[in-house]
Amino acid sequence: MSEELVVRHCSPTLAGLKTGNMFTAEFSDKDDLRCELCRLNRIFVKKGLRAIPLRYKDDRALIYIYRPTKLNEDLNSSDACRVLESCGYSCNSAGKCIGRLIKRLRNSDEFPHEIGLFLGYPPEDVTGFIEKRSCKLTGFWKVYGDPGSAEKRFASFRKCMKVYYDRWSEGCSLERLAVATV
Repeated sequence: MSEELVVRHCSPTLAGLKTGNMFTAEFSDKDDLRCELCRLNRIFVKKGLRAIPLRYKDDRALIYIYRPTKLNEDLNSSDACRVLESCGYSCNSAGKCIGRLIKRLRNSDEFPHEIGLFLGYPPEDVTGFIEKRSCKLTGFWKVYGDPGSAEKRFASFRKCMKVYYDRWSEGCSLERLAVATV
């Protein structure tokens, strides 16, 4: 798994703008991938980040890079709990929620719709997607709530992704790009 994949797909999370990002990484040896994730986690732990595999399928893994503290805040909101509980989750622990998400991902070929909550999407937008309402805006996710606020976030994500990729291309390390957040 290359650092380029991490920078391309996870810059908003590395910068502290977003709770989490996911991407698919190809691998030829599962042990090598695990070693790479351990290496990343040694860098990330000091920055309040974590990288874990959510699912393996053939020669690809779905990697989740996230901020545990932010995820805990997000999942403890009453709106997020309502969505999660309707999908069979218990809201008393972000770790248990991740475990339930992993089980749902591994037992189905489809993505569970509540996955947006693990990426920092507003619960209102996740609910709108689940209920198949008409969306008001499409960007990094489908927006059912406040399109003005979402568009500002989308713009900040796009700018971050460009800046981070440019800095990484110029030789800036992943450790320097990852921001420590409180």
